[in-house]
Amino acid sequence: MSVENLGLKPEVIPTDWRAGADADAVEAHLNKDGEKAIKAVCVVHNETSTGTHSWIDEVRKAMDAADHPALLMVDTISSLAVMDYRHDEWGVDVAICGSQKGLMLPPGLSFTAVSDKALAAMKTAKLPRSYWAWDDMLELNRDGVFPYTPPTAHLFGLSEAIDMLLEEGLDNVFERHARMAEAVRRAAQAWGLELWCRDPKYHSTAVTAVKMPDGHNADAFRKVVLDTFNMSLGTGLNKLAGKAFRIGHLGDTNDLTILGALAGVEMGLRLAGVPHKQGGVDAAMAYFAETARTASAKAA
Repeated sequence: MSVENLGLKPEVIPTDWRAGADADAVEAHLNKDGEKAIKAVCVVHNETSTGTHSWIDEVRKAMDAADHPALLMVDTISSLAVMDYRHDEWGVDVAICGSQKGLMLPPGLSFTAVSDKALAAMKTAKLPRSYWAWDDMLELNRDGVFPYTPPTAHLFGLSEAIDMLLEEGLDNVFERHARMAEAVRRAAQAWGLELWCRDPKYHSTAVTAVKMPDGHNADAFRKVVLDTFNMSLGTGLNKLAGKAFRIGHLGDTNDLTILGALAGVEMGLRLAGVPHKQGGVDAAMAYFAETARTASAKAA
């Protein structure tokens, strides 16, 4: 359901889709809202379709600089348990997440973290809503139950996933994802292919989007890889359709799984006749070898 269906009027700050949220643009937009009519600033922490990561702390500082009362609402679906996220410290009012990314589960669970400010806004809001009405959940959760049939199997899986994350240590989890991401970026650069996210400041540690050379279709390339190696690469979405493919490196990944994926990409580039240089897998292997001891020591 789009926000328009709920009677809302979204104001979208234009971007070229090749960088994360521009905090300065957010501040400038809020400064133009003299009547303080904007109710919320909505930001995706990690955008999987473009392989870009936004800096939520910078957005919060921009909102504070504009002295604007809007809620800060953050999509953490592909960032939670993948990269550092600090709900209270960054002054986030509402965060949403799903079970299918960094938490390593099938789709089916959704999570919401809510500030006191957001709860107060809920009590006075007049729009029709279901997901954003937390009264029943808050009331029944006090007794450890749900206002509906709980997804029990998912909850057992979630418990195990959390144990795995805490056993590794969140700092080590974040470092592992950053290391996987750097290896993938080095592979793409060695192939002579362009990263969709042009500014390293906004590089995602969850997924890397790779731009296809002009005259070549990313979906045709993806089909070659799928048909030949039974490996599914992420597709380009919306404006990126046919222009980019995506390599995920989040969740339960390690050096060997990433190298296997990169080998499939490199062989697929050759089979599909996509102009590139050889050596992407070698570049990733070299990086992994250089950093293996450090990664092992941190995980110990």
